[in-house]
Amino acid sequence: MTAAPLSPPPPSADAPRPAVRPAAAPRLAPRPAATAQVVATTLTLLAVVLLGFVAHLTLLSRLQYARDQQTAYADLRGQLASATAPTGQVDPAGRLLAPGTPVAVLRIPRLKLRQVVLEGTAGGVLTSGPGHRRDTVLPGQPGTSVLLGRRAAYGGPFSDLDLLDTGDIITMVTGQGEHTYRVQSVRRTGDLAPPPLATGAGRLTLITADGQPFLPHDLVRVDADLISAPQPTGPRPLTAASLPPAEKPMASDPGAWTPLLLWCQALAAAALGFAWLRTRWGRWQAWVVGVPVLGALGAAVADQLSRLLPNLL
Repeated sequence: MTAAPLSPPPPSADAPRPAVRPAAAPRLAPRPAATAQVVATTLTLLAVVLLGFVAHLTLLSRLQYARDQQTAYADLRGQLASATAPTGQVDPAGRLLAPGTPVAVLRIPRLKLRQVVLEGTAGGVLTSGPGHRRDTVLPGQPGTSVLLGRRAAYGGPFSDLDLLDTGDIITMVTGQGEHTYRVQSVRRTGDLAPPPLATGAGRLTLITADGQPFLPHDLVRVDADLISAPQPTGPRPLTAASLPPAEKPMASDPGAWTPLLLWCQALAAAALGFAWLRTRWGRWQAWVVGVPVLGALGAAVADQLSRLLPNLL
């Protein structure tokens, strides 16, 4: 007789139980890493800033120029009315006039041009108007007074300077009254210079860039002789030898490097902050906060960059 198979003994209470595997969680679609998204957004913003610089230099700078001219005209008109407008290189306290100080009003009827002339010819000054070269006499005084102006950027006040003809009239209004000049020549490099001035005579020379807009390759000069009565010359402590290189034609302004680096750091920090906010708040909320800040910082960077370009651009 065959014995029945023995059944397995019941499990002991102390015996280990087999581990139960949890059900597998459903797989989610992979999301881009937050760091990569921040970097991508930052690079996009920097590309937009570069395009914005081009737009600022060619278009938006005209609005800034018009505002600066309006402010300068109001300041100079008040000084002319109160007989406190500058008549030399120094102010009543004997200090050199600060660069950017309004010193004259330039009118060229042939070009339908009226511009406030500022003291100094560095790139930062010429963003607001034509500049008076500080080592020369003021308009209306004996000697040669030199004015520099941009051809294309920031309003391009001297863009049509080469359209003047011999005999055209130029008037200048300063703290010493109104002065009249008659154009004698429009010349470029290689053309004959005008004859030396006679004792007590006055001349006005206007200078801008020559060539295609934003692609200068030479200079255009307009020489006009004073035909009204010359006025007394004020103190002239600044000479050609002491004129900073940044104030000469087609020069760049190295003094822009420090503020440019500071503004660039602020812009980079704002771009990173915008990218971080976008990952936390959402796209539209970040744009509402970031666009005004980035726009203001971008305009500041563009202004400093323009100072590194030729001052007659």
